[in-house]
Amino acid sequence: MGFYGERILPNLIDCACGARPILKHRRAIVPEAGGVVLEVGLGSGTNLPYYDAGKVSRVIGVEPSRGMRTKADRAIVRQAIPVELLDAAGEALPLEDATVDTVLLTFTLCTIPDHSAALAEMRRVLKPGGKLVFLEHGLAPDPGVVKWQRRLEPIWKRIGGGCHLTRPMDRLIGEAGFRIDRLEASYTPKTPKFSGYVYRGVAGIA
Repeated sequence: MGFYGERILPNLIDCACGARPILKHRRAIVPEAGGVVLEVGLGSGTNLPYYDAGKVSRVIGVEPSRGMRTKADRAIVRQAIPVELLDAAGEALPLEDATVDTVLLTFTLCTIPDHSAALAEMRRVLKPGGKLVFLEHGLAPDPGVVKWQRRLEPIWKRIGGGCHLTRPMDRLIGEAGFRIDRLEASYTPKTPKFSGYVYRGVAGIA
């Protein structure tokens, strides 16, 4: 990934994804996870403090960025819940079929190059009755905002490690064979609208 991808980008992402309005979303959704949890895109481990230790037995985190894994290692040692960190991408999860109770996806699907393959992998590793817990930013409902999202996306992808602004997250999740059981979608306060329309919810296997 080069110097920018390994040294600078992880710090930029960590700062953006750790902003106070975003942490409020995390506090609301991460405790929905239970059992054996697969966190796709563990990043620097920002979600780890928000897991409910009474519900989660183990966390398996996958993270393809070496810079992010270095940051995550420092967060993992502070956790009471066992955490296993794997060097892997969402499109090729190194797990057997039907092995996790929850897949947690936070501000990750926007960046995964092949979102369809990644969602298929998440569905594959979920146990029957398991759930996908998601928190993602994406396509806004307002034409004026969408206009700016489309204008800015090419530049945004280059500086943001491939992050897309215009993915319709609820539709992508539904098309991948999930049944959305609960969904909240709104603009995040104190965040630019082009990057702050957030989809937060829980889905099961359809």
